Amino acid sequence: MNSIHYEVHQPDEVQQDAPTLVLIHGLFGSLDNLAVIRRYFENDYRVISIDLPDHGKSYRSENFSFDDYASSILKTLQSLNVGKIVLAGHSLGGKVSMVIASKAPDIIQNLVIMDIAPVAYSARHENVINGLTSVDLATLTSRKDAHVELAKHIVDSGTQSFLLKSLYQTDSGKWNWRFNLDLVIRDYAKLSDWPYSDVMFSGDTLFVKGNQSDYILTEHQPKIVHQFPKATAKIVNAGHWLHAQKPQTINALLTKFLPVYSN
Repeated sequence: MNSIHYEVHQPDEVQQDAPTLVLIHGLFGSLDNLAVIRRYFENDYRVISIDLPDHGKSYRSENFSFDDYASSILKTLQSLNVGKIVLAGHSLGGKVSMVIASKAPDIIQNLVIMDIAPVAYSARHENVINGLTSVDLATLTSRKDAHVELAKHIVDSGTQSFLLKSLYQTDSGKWNWRFNLDLVIRDYAKLSDWPYSDVMFSGDTLFVKGNQSDYILTEHQPKIVHQFPKATAKIVNAGHWLHAQKPQTINALLTKFLPVYSN
């Protein structure tokens, strides 16, 4: 069975019928990446944080597929009897969230897509992949050494730190990445693509763009409006990692999409 790793954050005082917020991270990440959002809402709402397939502690797949990723996550959500949800995804997690919404529109109360558009992207992770592959896990002796190797290819210190969060040691002392690097490299063209042209979701959808990021451009607007007819947009003074750079702004935007609830 393809097992999706997830965490449900629902303190005892939060009732079972509390609104549910589902969070899906982006490429090379894990559910911890959106913890700043989870922590803000978990005392008043049911929050489900998900590891994408091939990331974190979720299953490793044979081939990348938006449909397969979305179906696996949807089965997990259905097993949790979530009812209506507010679904929020960042980057690759945003694309997967779009596909989930297309497959199960009846459970989506609101959809929030953070800094990604429903379009195919040209390659933009060459330096990251070069940095990751330069780290020889078999001979690695410390996290510091991995950092040095990454820095030879990746200038941005924030990206270096982000990637190093997914580096861990097994009980036997072996170093590994928490993402399926071999699959990402082999299927990079697939995960950068967008093989959909029809309307994806007709419900309320918010696209949040970082004004220092080029993931959502003016030229993408016709495609967004076509596939998400009720889409609105907000621009945040941040880069691609807008939830980390402007957490208060992102949490405020999400608050408007969550239903009023009195615990």
